[in-house]
Amino acid sequence: MRLTHVVRGAVATAAAVTAALLFPAMASAHVTVNPNTAVQGGYTKVTFRVPTERDDASTTKLEVAIPTDKPIPSVSIKPVQGWTATTETSKLATPIKTNDGDELTEAVSKITWTATDPNAAIKPHQFQEFDVSLGPLPQTDQIVFKALQTYSSGEIVRWIDEPAAGAEAEHPAPVLKLTKKADTTAAASAAAGPTATADSSGSSNDGTAIGLGIAGLVLGLTGLVVGVLAYRRTPTPTA
Repeated sequence: MRLTHVVRGAVATAAAVTAALLFPAMASAHVTVNPNTAVQGGYTKVTFRVPTERDDASTTKLEVAIPTDKPIPSVSIKPVQGWTATTETSKLATPIKTNDGDELTEAVSKITWTATDPNAAIKPHQFQEFDVSLGPLPQTDQIVFKALQTYSSGEIVRWIDEPAAGAEAEHPAPVLKLTKKADTTAAASAAAGPTATADSSGSSNDGTAIGLGIAGLVLGLTGLVVGVLAYRRTPTPTA
């Protein structure tokens, strides 16, 4: 009886630790922009990564708002097979000068990707990436790209919560941090890190959490072995 309790306790502990450590990986599956850092005044290519978190529906549309209070003069979209991409423009409250000296009175304010091929829709537990070239980037600390994700069931998930100090948003919007030109080296290193990790594992946060989960499982199993050995070493009471 004592051995059975030890085994059950160790297994339960390992399962609980693993679940707790893996939970952040599951909770972090939302629409993101990668890399999440760029340089003010420069051009960059960003990737909007869209996972499908539903078991019974596929993602069929993504809408991303491009802020116009700090407009981006040039927005180019890379084609995605099975999807169409359209842009909307808005008039600027205050026209800006481009690098060519022209006056810009309107700018792209929204990009919409729509799956035209049912087989191209993002299936459950899969993700798709949408590339966009942007520039010159405005002189601001960050760009918040509010996004709407539409599922084949008709459900719309609004990834529009802006970052707030000391609080974790339920539906965070993708955020691109911008650094000054003097910090070009640091920004390049920061941008290269998440991209390389994403290429090899899909998500740096997910990979770290999964690694911690495996470590927790190993610790739980170690506890099981220690418990069994302790039981075996306990003297058997004589009659």
